[in-house]
Amino acid sequence: SPHLRYTLLKFTIKPMWEDERNKRGGRWLITLNKQQRRFDLDRFWLETLLCLVGEAFDDYSDDVCGAVVNVRAKGDKIAIWTANYENRDAVTHIGRVYKERLGLPMKMTIGYQCHADTATKSGSTTKNKYVV
Repeated sequence: SPHLRYTLLKFTIKPMWEDERNKRGGRWLITLNKQQRRFDLDRFWLETLLCLVGEAFDDYSDDVCGAVVNVRAKGDKIAIWTANYENRDAVTHIGRVYKERLGLPMKMTIGYQCHADTATKSGSTTKNKYVV
């Protein structure tokens, strides 16, 4: 079964929760079902990269650490990582812009998860700190 991971992070940041720059951070997570791989995965990933390279998040672009895509048999995931989950204004602005740039419907919600919660989760899902 395929399992690929592509990561784009600022050059001083390691793609792991333990990196000092990621410890207080989190991620906006997009989960795709198997059907979406054919129609949405490439488009979503390209748009994610364009958001990062083009600093699409206005004054909050510095809060973005990078992005990760995981391609797995059970479903794919794309995430934008941010530096500080306590910076509510930055995190929610990034989430709203990201959702809009992906063209997701208003009624669909996406969730933001703290890396600390993901690292210590007891079940298979991590609770969302924010949703947009």
